[in-house]
Amino acid sequence: GMAGPAARSPLPLLLLLLLPDTSAEPELRFRPPAEAPVRLFTEPELARYDGQQEGQPIYLAVKGVVFDVTSGKEFYGKGAPYNALVGKDSTRGVAKMSLDPADLTHDTTGLTEEELKSLDDIFNNVYKAKYPIVGYTSRRILNEDGSPNLDFKPEDQPHFSIKDEF
Repeated sequence: GMAGPAARSPLPLLLLLLLPDTSAEPELRFRPPAEAPVRLFTEPELARYDGQQEGQPIYLAVKGVVFDVTSGKEFYGKGAPYNALVGKDSTRGVAKMSLDPADLTHDTTGLTEEELKSLDDIFNNVYKAKYPIVGYTSRRILNEDGSPNLDFKPEDQPHFSIKDEF
């Protein structure tokens, strides 16, 4: 079913903090298309996009960045090989190339150098290169106490704005 408008809690203060500071880049001749406001996903919200419902988008978070992997349905959809990764932040599973339920978590504690390097490679060369970013997990945008994390910076994804424009 459709989620009511209540599902998207307004975060005006947060969105103000997240607006890009454009003053430092006067040399840009054209603006990329207006960025959608940064959407914050709680765990229960993200869990709704787990590929189980036909016609619903499929979302997967890596390093707190929520990607729309619907175009990769044959990998991430219901019954597909990587369906276990979706609807949650599966950073650890991506780093370890593991579908073990214990690894389907944001927690990277104790990963080896190789696993962390592999994570960054897959994050940049697979997810950021192939799938649009639709938002961020609340863990990525907020501090433990729920206040906005002032160090948060949205990920750049230039190839998407270009592809969508032409």
